[in-house]
Amino acid sequence: MVFLPPEQVFYVSPNKIRDWRDANKTVIVDVRETNEWAVGHIPGAIHMPLSTFDPTSIPDDRNKHLVFHCRSGRRCGIAAEKALEAGHTGKIKRMEGGFLAWEAAGFDSEPGY
Repeated sequence: MVFLPPEQVFYVSPNKIRDWRDANKTVIVDVRETNEWAVGHIPGAIHMPLSTFDPTSIPDDRNKHLVFHCRSGRRCGIAAEKALEAGHTGKIKRMEGGFLAWEAAGFDSEPGY
């Protein structure tokens, strides 16, 4: 596994990500698998399971923060690496603590598709 340069990938708190989402300033990509997504996910997030992850299909909106998240924060690092390798530019964010931290903060989620 390749370690990402710290100047290209940043950890961001769930609080900051919620603020960006509420202000329509982020693209949130959830890389958990379908069974995890079905139990609950962040409203407005894009579901791209890591098992079938295609970084070329990530919406390219340079005016928004690109944030990856998974259950606890490990798989989103792999997705961030793949996005960089595919040529995504700018600073990529990973949600600290993943969806577990989002839920622990008491933030909204929705079940199913």
